Amino acid sequence: MKEVAAGIDIGGTNSVVGLVEKNGNIYNTTTIPTLKYHEPRDLIYNLHISIQAMLKDAKEELQLTGIGIGAPNANYYRGSVEDPANLPWKGIIPVRAMFSEYYDLPVIITNDANAAAVGEMIYGGARGMKDFVVLTLGTGLGSGIIVNGDLVYGNSGFAGELGHMIMFPDGRQCGCGRKGCLETYVSATGICRTVSELIDKGFSPGMLNKYKPEQLNSLLISEAAEAGDKIALEAFERTAEVLAIAIANTVVFTSPEAIFLFGGLSRAGKLLMDPLKKWVAEKIMLSFKDSFKLLFSSLENKNAAVLGSSALVWKEQNNSK
Repeated sequence: MKEVAAGIDIGGTNSVVGLVEKNGNIYNTTTIPTLKYHEPRDLIYNLHISIQAMLKDAKEELQLTGIGIGAPNANYYRGSVEDPANLPWKGIIPVRAMFSEYYDLPVIITNDANAAAVGEMIYGGARGMKDFVVLTLGTGLGSGIIVNGDLVYGNSGFAGELGHMIMFPDGRQCGCGRKGCLETYVSATGICRTVSELIDKGFSPGMLNKYKPEQLNSLLISEAAEAGDKIALEAFERTAEVLAIAIANTVVFTSPEAIFLFGGLSRAGKLLMDPLKKWVAEKIMLSFKDSFKLLFSSLENKNAAVLGSSALVWKEQNNSK
């Protein structure tokens, strides 16, 4: 009988659940529309039904050993999702307790960036590393920080929110209610805001000028940059400079072996990485120069979120040995 962990990614639009072996082999995945369920208990119940269906439909007998969950504003200590901005739920949602009504198994929940970091450590490019950082460059900027082999949660359970470091006092308005947070400059949304600002300031007209701000996305900007559009290239340059400052600041207090870039904006590849390496070399403190690697995640595929959340179970098992 093969052991599997259930990996669940609770997203603002869809939630995905899959069964994963310790070696990263995925047996099956199912997608459920998150927004269909206004009550979290109803979503949990349907995720449970999906897990049972996948176990039943497997061609061989599988033993479920635990459930790992990546979710926005998840608190590892309390096992809850707390006032998530992009979910139709309010207050503290006791997700772990809800799953425990159906399973007498470990249920581990954390935010999606932390899950990505554990996934990188168990299945990806960080195997064998004890100190590294994963930056998830999506709609916002998430981060998972591993120090001495363990995730950094801090006293509250919410430590490691690098996306909400204030980079520019009185800068761009952030969804958290403050101004100048890193994710307003370095994210898929952030680079769109940069392009809009450049267009408004009349910077070198190009192919992006015909788009309204709400029509822009990171893929469109990447394609324009590939075609040599000056606004798009300048936007990547400015994005890379701000990210380099954040990385230089992060390195001085964690001294990681590597920093991994994950998520939609990282798919720009060399368009982001080339200027980023240049700016990091300029901004990094001399004593940390060449002490770490800048890498793209090796889990960048459609099942990365499921792999990351399932890895929480294997990580918990290793900690208990």
